[in-house]
Amino acid sequence: MTETANKQGAPVQAPKQVVVVGAGVVGVATALALQSYGVAVTLIDRGEPGMECSYGNSGAISPGSVAPLALPGILKTVPGMLMDQDGPLSIGWKHLPKAASWLVAFAQSAEPKRVAAAAERLNDLYQGAVDAHAALAQSLGVSELFMRRGHLHLYPDADYAQKDATGWQLRAKYGYQVEELDRAGIEALEPHAPQGYAHGRYLADHGTILNPLRYVQSMLQAFVQRGGKLVRAEVKAIRPDDKGWAVRTGDAALDAQRWPHVVVAAGAWAPALLKPLGMLLPIESQRGYHAQFAGAQHLVERTVVLADKKVFIAPMEGGLRVGGTVEIAGLTAPPNPRRAAGIERIAREAFPALAGLDAQHWMGHRPCLPGSVPVVGHIDAIQGLWLAVGHGHLGLTGSLPTAQRIANGMCGPQVLPFWQLRTAG
Repeated sequence: MTETANKQGAPVQAPKQVVVVGAGVVGVATALALQSYGVAVTLIDRGEPGMECSYGNSGAISPGSVAPLALPGILKTVPGMLMDQDGPLSIGWKHLPKAASWLVAFAQSAEPKRVAAAAERLNDLYQGAVDAHAALAQSLGVSELFMRRGHLHLYPDADYAQKDATGWQLRAKYGYQVEELDRAGIEALEPHAPQGYAHGRYLADHGTILNPLRYVQSMLQAFVQRGGKLVRAEVKAIRPDDKGWAVRTGDAALDAQRWPHVVVAAGAWAPALLKPLGMLLPIESQRGYHAQFAGAQHLVERTVVLADKKVFIAPMEGGLRVGGTVEIAGLTAPPNPRRAAGIERIAREAFPALAGLDAQHWMGHRPCLPGSVPVVGHIDAIQGLWLAVGHGHLGLTGSLPTAQRIANGMCGPQVLPFWQLRTAG
């Protein structure tokens, strides 16, 4: 059994066995981190690991995204966005009664003091994320998936950029260097940049994963090769008893097992598992969409953000991915084809070279808390329960720092973070 010391100097005994529920990028990274420090980990998910938001996200590693989604003045912008049927925000009216309390909490979180507190916590979690992903990709033998060319945010003009002043001020507060560009500067970085954008803001110290699914699968492969156990099953409940944690799936052999610790990394599905334990976790799915055009990745050299459209554009291994928007409609409603079509239309208007190319559409569930700060760590009131949930639009960015925090909390502070250890064999 591994023994280290916590910050107070008291010995911390790493558990022999842990179960992680949820095999998106956060759950897989957490399983790999714990395994790296000698813990035997069982990872459980009902579907193919990495096939939810970890598959369809824009690949952005954006540690400078320290501004929560709810900022002062946001309520003034909501009616206009809702009136635009193809705008960046949509609410499924059938789901509104269930989402009402979350929406109220979201609006309340825009109070300036709450925004400042959230930004501090997000910065604390995300700092170092780019270097962490670069090191892990190299360790896994997939360094070609990591690209450090920065992120370019495009605005129609400098005055329009002032609408996002709070976010840029928070980035500057936490040390992120921003280069302001005119149209010539934009075209020097992005020769095919869409017309109509005369002002750019460039964050050189940000990164992109060029195939998020393959990245998660490479983590999973390393985990399994080193003896990690992957179980395909739907987790219906987690329950503590005098022997540890039971994970109910309907499989008699699995249901009979007990683990001293359980990590819930189930994204938007976490609240249903936690409610029977007396925890009401206010996570709402902010459903996101993307359109991907095969063979068109050459149109951008890095992650490009059309700030007025709230759309991210990224060069993927499989083509040009254009994604974004927020749809609040719950977990069970089918994808709204109009939302995906709107993303596709924005892409085609921005890049005429896409004419004649087909687009594939996708929708996924981003697990969002009202204040945008994920819940990471041990739940003091419930022995052995750990959460790694609520990362919203930044699950990829926060995945490795989150995994390290869980590992440090469970096993004690580590001399080396897990992404600096050999993980590929």
